[in-house]
Amino acid sequence: MINEELFRELRSEIRAGLDVRSSIGDEELILFIEQRVFGNRKLQELTAHEKRTLIRRVFNSFRGLDVLQPLVDDRTITEIMINSHDEIFIEQRGEVRKLPVQFESREKLEDIIQTIVAGVNRIVNESSPIVDARLKDGSRVNIVLPPIALKGPTMTIRKFPENPLSMDDLVELGALSDEVAVFLQRLVRSKYNIFISGGTGSGKTTFLNALSQYIPADERVITIEDSAELQIVTVPNLVSLETRNANTEGRGGVPIRDLIRSSLRMRPNRIVVGEVRGSEALDMLQAMNTGHDGSLSTGHSNSVKDMVSRLETMVLSGAELPIQVIRQQISSAIDIFVHLSRLRDRSRRVVEISEVIEMKEGEVVLNPLYHFQEEGERDGHIIGKLVSTGNHLHHTDKLRMAGIL
Repeated sequence: MINEELFRELRSEIRAGLDVRSSIGDEELILFIEQRVFGNRKLQELTAHEKRTLIRRVFNSFRGLDVLQPLVDDRTITEIMINSHDEIFIEQRGEVRKLPVQFESREKLEDIIQTIVAGVNRIVNESSPIVDARLKDGSRVNIVLPPIALKGPTMTIRKFPENPLSMDDLVELGALSDEVAVFLQRLVRSKYNIFISGGTGSGKTTFLNALSQYIPADERVITIEDSAELQIVTVPNLVSLETRNANTEGRGGVPIRDLIRSSLRMRPNRIVVGEVRGSEALDMLQAMNTGHDGSLSTGHSNSVKDMVSRLETMVLSGAELPIQVIRQQISSAIDIFVHLSRLRDRSRRVVEISEVIEMKEGEVVLNPLYHFQEEGERDGHIIGKLVSTGNHLHHTDKLRMAGIL
């Protein structure tokens, strides 16, 4: 196996050879690297496979994402966590572990970060040290630079399946039952406003994608996200909007709030807000309250009840409204809450589905419809399923209007 010192020496030699060429394409670059590798006496003892791996690694250091490229290409890896240039962790098949790889220097990691953000017209620097971006394959990227990140540049890459999971796939994985999947399909088709809540890594975006596959193909859908990652593939009339950070002078920023307001003038049948985190929650609720039934969104929380409280806090962060007015907005805008959780065996499950009935005595009243019931544990895997609470759906008017009931 080639050591790091020899790799750096080889790359420096190749870089010196490239400096005399004005421009070179990818195929020419690979050919140039191959000639140097196969002609290097110090590398004669390497196997053919090791030489090919080395050629790809050198190429990635010039044109790809350096040591990250093989990790990005590996579909079994779902998360890549770079804590600093010499500390890289991955999540693979639900297990998090540290890798024996690193960037050659902090500067190299910084170069890769700048390449990524430039690819989506974003800016990240000391004055604006936090940014969300995405890779060409749609993977979500979060970047935090010093002085905010104390150990050095930090980057987290959340990868998504090449083909988005369907609701049938989620049923097969045990995330929910057939009965609940059919129930949710009827709600989406009948234009119930559905809010998906859950913790980090609980599968909110994956579930939102799966739910969106139930949207009738003849509708116009507007998606709004901080960093585009939704993969809605069943709706032809689709417009995807993405926020934009302000420039170095603090101008030109386009936040989610502006995109939601603009989307109302684009004749949408439904609006899908990838995730609400702050004051844009009010705009999302108002959009749901202004004739855009069937809208979908997600947010971070520990339970449905907690999500209601978080929505109140989000709205208050951007508007001085009485709490009663905010609760009235929530109760009239959202029809159904679906809560996801990542259990201790690392499985992602739907653990709660509740209907919003009304606001009574100043509180948002919830009607629990399904909850996850744990039945035991076998070989480290939790055995359990979503069971009905016995409560019936109170608001069935949309089902009747859709001809489903």
